Amino acid sequence: MKHNPCPPPASQELELKLSLPLGNPSNLRQQLARVPVLARRKASRLSLHNIYYDTPDQQLRQQRAVLRLRRVGDDDSCQWLQTFKTGSSDTSALSQRGEWESPVASAALSRTALQATPWSDMDADGNLFAALQPCFVTAFERTLWLVRRRDGSVVEVALDLGQIEANGQRAPICELELELKAGPPSALFEIAQEIARTVAVLPANTSKAQRGFLLAQEGLHRPYRAQPPRLTPKLPVQLLAQQVLRNTFAQFTNNLESLRVSDDPEVVHQTRVGWRRFTSALQLFKKCLPLAAPTPSEALRALLADLGELRNLDVAQTETLPALASAYVMGDAQRAQSWQAMTAALTQACNLQRDVVRRAMQQAAVGTSLLAMVHWLESMATDGEVTSGHEVSLSRWSRQRMQRLNQRLEDAQKLADTPKLWHRVRILAKRLRYNTENLQDLLPRKLAAQGAQHATAIQSSLGAARDLAYVGSLATRLNLDRGLAEFLRGVAVGAKRS
Repeated sequence: MKHNPCPPPASQELELKLSLPLGNPSNLRQQLARVPVLARRKASRLSLHNIYYDTPDQQLRQQRAVLRLRRVGDDDSCQWLQTFKTGSSDTSALSQRGEWESPVASAALSRTALQATPWSDMDADGNLFAALQPCFVTAFERTLWLVRRRDGSVVEVALDLGQIEANGQRAPICELELELKAGPPSALFEIAQEIARTVAVLPANTSKAQRGFLLAQEGLHRPYRAQPPRLTPKLPVQLLAQQVLRNTFAQFTNNLESLRVSDDPEVVHQTRVGWRRFTSALQLFKKCLPLAAPTPSEALRALLADLGELRNLDVAQTETLPALASAYVMGDAQRAQSWQAMTAALTQACNLQRDVVRRAMQQAAVGTSLLAMVHWLESMATDGEVTSGHEVSLSRWSRQRMQRLNQRLEDAQKLADTPKLWHRVRILAKRLRYNTENLQDLLPRKLAAQGAQHATAIQSSLGAARDLAYVGSLATRLNLDRGLAEFLRGVAVGAKRS
């Protein structure tokens, strides 16, 4: 009788993911090898080929589970491993997942290797296993360093360079994974910070599996829009804050990562929306947090300013100026030629500013600042006392704060008679809108709908006026001919008066 291998023991994988700028693989390895925490540690290399499986309707993905076959080594001397993971998330660079790994005889899935794992609860009759099929593959070379520290912590640092292949599409893999083998989670962030001071990194929220599914569906690097978390009134207030802040920060960092390669103006917009949602939530939960959020570095603030200028140029190019074209040209050939010259100059300005943003992302201080925020977010629910939902009615708390914020907005509108005060109104409208969206599960439907609609209307009206005023600055910046420059300045003056 054939003996079935024992099922693998359950384990928890705690991992911090970082993305790296695309570049020469040899240069990246050399840069990392010079980082003090990795220097003088012997590195090993592995060639890894992975096949990911799911059902046609992606039942595993819907349950945040991953099943893959991994070939380690080349064809002559390779080993196959089957890995089942649960609990994956796309809202934090720090992920904790259940992981079960077993050797298998060949490139074929083994149901036996899934015994005594959560798979048994998901697939009692075997129908799920029978419906599995390959979805995509990843192939990369992994360079490994094992960091043992005096405090007893052990962290495996893996540099992965290769590609994802799905439906004839390819996407590069260029990332670091820091896996905790022993010690406290803080060891991951301490080592990551040492690396980030030398190599430009960004927190990476999406795993290779998640990126593979997105690539297969042609959704990789598309704008990542707000996806407010599911909230319940029984959450401790600090866990509520953590979920909302983690979600908003993920919107910012996911879009920031896409900006490495995407020229889509909407990615720029959603990056800025993510940051505004994050800072709005920080203001909302300010008195509930055990520790204040880290202050953004100067490099991060500079990047945010660069993103703001890029957004202004994108809006002028794609929205504001196209709506004004016919009013200026009026069938005149010479005016049409001037307008085309301006459009070409604006396109060049957008491209140059996009390059400015990407260079700003390469500043090491950006990565270290963002890492500090991830560390703060993930430590939030363990620092100090956690107030339970039984001690604080979150529904009442949320309703009171939105009502208070709405009152502040109305009061600000009554007093606004200068550009500075109108800017204050716009900021309050954004805070009301984003926080209403963030807390929508805890608010009465009518209050949530009214708050969002009221704030959106104010934000849109003031934003449109601001966009019209901005085109006046283009007259000087783009060195336009006199007639067109005067037209745009006139538009700007009219926007200020209205």
